Order: sequence, then C-alpha cells, then structure tokens
Amino acid sequence: MTNRLRTEIEEEKEVTPVAEATKKEIPDNFWMKFFTNGFITTEEATRALPFVLYVAFLGMIYIGNRHLAEKNIRKIDKLNKEVKELNWGYKVAKADMAFKSTLNEVAQRTDTLGIKESLAPPQKIVIKEAVQ
Repeated sequence: MTNRLRTEIEEEKEVTPVAEATKKEIPDNFWMKFFTNGFITTEEATRALPFVLYVAFLGMIYIGNRHLAEKNIRKIDKLNKEVKELNWGYKVAKADMAFKSTLNEVAQRTDTLGIKESLAPPQKIVIKEAVQ
C-alpha cells in the first residue's frame, strides 16, 4: 500500500520513452505541431479555404485601389504645379502689358513711327439738330 503510487509512476515513465520515439518520426516544426496537435485539422482548413481566398481577393483589390489612388494624387499634384506656373506666367504677362500701355511707353514706341503726342487738349464736337 505504501509503494503503490511509486509503482504507477515508474510504469508511466517506461511508457513515455516509447511515445517520444513515435513523435520523433514526425518532423518537429511549427506547421506540423500546428496541424497535428488538434488546434486546426485539415478538414477545417479545407472548409475555411473559400473564406481565405475571399479575404486574399479583397486584399488584392484594396492594394490595387491604393495604388490607383496614389497615382491620381500624383497626377493632381503635377497639375496643381502646372496651374501655379501658368498663373505666374499670366501675372507676369499682365504686369508687362500694364507697363507697356502707359502713356510714356506708348509715346516712346510710336515716336519711331513718326507719330507724336498731341499737345492740344481734345475738343468736343457738338452737332446741332435741325428743327423740323
């Protein structure tokens, strides 16, 4: 009665080396442990395959959409830079035209053609209507 527990423990110790020998036949890597320890079986993995493929398809669509959005953003930035450059060109041309249309600039340009500025003030022409 006193050694009964001890004999059962010794019998279990003898059984475990045999079980370890059978386990050593299977390669000891993460995936084999993952599938053989009962966490997930091959049937469950096969049954979950359509969902996994669906999630992978959604992931590819998400990635493609992201690339398309970034491409559009780059186009928008490029067009914004071009608009700014054209706007500056417009402002420079407008300022140049305002400068060239001043009285002194016009007088200098027309002087080469022989046209001179009038020194007399403009006169108002009045037409009298005939009474009928």
